[in-house]
Amino acid sequence: MFQTPTDVSILKSLLIFFNRYKLIFGSLGISFLLLLLFSLGLLNRLDAIALDLQFRLLSIEKGAEETEDVVVVGIDDASLKEFSVPVAILHRQIGGFFEAVALGRAQGVGIDVVLPEVSFDHVQPGLDAALASGIVALRSVAPLVIGQTANVDGQLRKIHPLFTTLTGPNGIGMVLVVKDSDGYVRRFDEQIGIDKQELISMPGQLARRLGAKVVNGIVPFHVGTPLPYIPLSEVLKLKANGEIEKLQKIFLGKVVLLGSLLDYDDLHAVPLPLAVGESSDATHGVFILARQLQSLLNGNLIQEIPFNLSLLLIFIATLTWWFQPNQKIYLFSTFGVLSLLGISLHLLASGLAMPFGSMTLAIATGLSARSILFSIQNAAERKHLKSAFGGFVSPDVLTEIMSGRLSANLNGERRTVCILFSDIRNFTTLSEKMAPEAVTQFLNSYFELMVACIHQNGGTVDKFMGDGIMAFFGAPKDVTNSCEDAFKAAKMMLTQVEKLNQDWEKENNEKISIGIGLNYGPAYLGYIGSKDRHEYSAIGDAVNLSARVEGLTKDSGYSIMVTSSVKELMPHTAGFVDLGMKPVKGRSDARVYGWKL
Repeated sequence: MFQTPTDVSILKSLLIFFNRYKLIFGSLGISFLLLLLFSLGLLNRLDAIALDLQFRLLSIEKGAEETEDVVVVGIDDASLKEFSVPVAILHRQIGGFFEAVALGRAQGVGIDVVLPEVSFDHVQPGLDAALASGIVALRSVAPLVIGQTANVDGQLRKIHPLFTTLTGPNGIGMVLVVKDSDGYVRRFDEQIGIDKQELISMPGQLARRLGAKVVNGIVPFHVGTPLPYIPLSEVLKLKANGEIEKLQKIFLGKVVLLGSLLDYDDLHAVPLPLAVGESSDATHGVFILARQLQSLLNGNLIQEIPFNLSLLLIFIATLTWWFQPNQKIYLFSTFGVLSLLGISLHLLASGLAMPFGSMTLAIATGLSARSILFSIQNAAERKHLKSAFGGFVSPDVLTEIMSGRLSANLNGERRTVCILFSDIRNFTTLSEKMAPEAVTQFLNSYFELMVACIHQNGGTVDKFMGDGIMAFFGAPKDVTNSCEDAFKAAKMMLTQVEKLNQDWEKENNEKISIGIGLNYGPAYLGYIGSKDRHEYSAIGDAVNLSARVEGLTKDSGYSIMVTSSVKELMPHTAGFVDLGMKPVKGRSDARVYGWKL
């Protein structure tokens, strides 16, 4: 299907419109992309990583200690080995624990141990009674909340009615924890049921019974010190020995949590180690519940800033798209990110979390996208410049222009260079026998060969003068030996003229010959001309002398003539013939040397 002229016109207009307002479209596109990713929660993991980094930075200088103490009693491997019974029938030990913390006058008790659904008295008679006796002993001293969990299908696991009846309607709470998308536990949230149904948690229930306000939020892992634990076996020994004072020293006025500390059991990833002696980020669930409970009792759970405000901050961060990429902007943006980190740390320490990771990504995306656009525009501009001016200036000059090292606004400079002049012998007489089109075609072919010789040896073509060429070597780029490069170019030019003559003879045309003059000396190089029309050129006495030397080749019998300043810098002087001092029009005599193929 072919496009009609109208379709082409509309498409062209749209492209022009888009190109004219590309910065606006780019800004809107980046903002929309980042805001969409944030809204869909696809940047949550990045914000979580940034939050963990801030926790680590804040933990370097610890904040104030909690006003409420939480003590962890652990069922560790040593205790279980000493008891010599499975976890499922630790009724007597757990009942003894309740009696011990009652004697110690604990403020509240929670257990992260799931009690059985059925009676185990058929295994060991008296198990239920031992556990029930402990609950009754504790009930009159401190509130007790026992943990409840769910099966793999999401259904709540039931607890033996005897124990739930003794603890009362407010004595049960979930011990499940909410994990972020990366598997880390960072927050307290009671929306832990199927489809985020809100369920009462064990820490939440215990906090309520102790008179604390319960809200969801991020746990301030940077606050406080790692928690120690007391083995269950040690607590039971103190009780058995009647050491009530020691029990009160440990538990008096404290909130006590009992949980499993068995190796490889109930481990969860957290941003910072929570227990004394932990070196990894994995910790037992009871320590997570203890830290959640501490935060609830102290009322220092971190709240996230409102969603709409987060969207606004991310949108503002994407405005780095409007900055023109350069070193100062990169430094400014780096300073901006560091300042943003400082603000985020201050807010986090004050109980507010901002999407630092998303904002940093927005800053980097805006700046990177603009840098990419800038690079594409730069490449397109260089391509256009090379296409437009490649035939007007030498490759070295064009390279310097495109790199920004050579500008029309710069003043010229004094450089010592080797200047080359060449001319076709008797070309005026020859061209009189040719049509203008043939002359133009011939000169184009001739110049293409000669310019290639000059460029291949690092020379810069200054200008064409009829059938003559002026070039210089040693600028704008420095070279090791500009005279040697110029002489190599001259010899190559003679060789190419021989090949050109072979084609020229096939068309029954006369052969041509050229003369080349070389001189080495100081010259002024820079842009010469008016502000509207100028060229990169060399002027000076050294240039004039090179032109005069080229003129001396006409009747000398030598295709190449060089001044003594050139010959002295040649690494090899074979083939050079000393022609002595020669008169030069408009100046003193000069010593010259001849060379021919």
